[in-house]
Parts: sequence; structure tokens; C-alpha cells
Amino acid sequence: MRGLLVSHSRTLLRSFSSSARNFFENKIAEKQKLFQENNDLPVYLKGGPTDRLLYGITMAITLGGTGYSLFFLGWASFPHSKKK
Repeated sequence: MRGLLVSHSRTLLRSFSSSARNFFENKIAEKQKLFQENNDLPVYLKGGPTDRLLYGITMAITLGGTGYSLFFLGWASFPHSKKK
């Protein structure tokens, strides 16, 4: 019984160990070169078209939410007639 417990604990340690092989290529050096280039682009656009799309969507949601909030703050600040 003890041998079974030890063999399973080794298997678990092996699968969660930091010495496991990486299945993906390390691209940190490439990304550092890309983001450290002096090409007069803001950092939130240096990632290419995906970053541009994410930035545009984020700005649209932010401006839409701000407008929505301001509209309802204005609406709530005026008195409403009570209907019977």
C-alpha cells in the first residue's frame, strides 16, 4: 500500500514539476525587441492589427459606457411627474 502511495505521489510531482519540458517556444526576446524599437508608435499599438482592434473595441466600450452613464445621470437629476 505504501509503495502505491509513493509511486502515485512521484507521478503527481513529476507532472506538476517546474522541470517539465516546455512545449512552446520561448518568444520573450523577440517581443522585447519589438516593444523596445524606437518607431514612434505608442506601446498599445506595437503588437500589430490585433492590438489596434482591441484598443478600438476598448475605446468604443469605454466611450459608450461613459455616454450611457452621463445620459442617465442627467435623466435622474430632473424631476419626473408622478402618474396616478
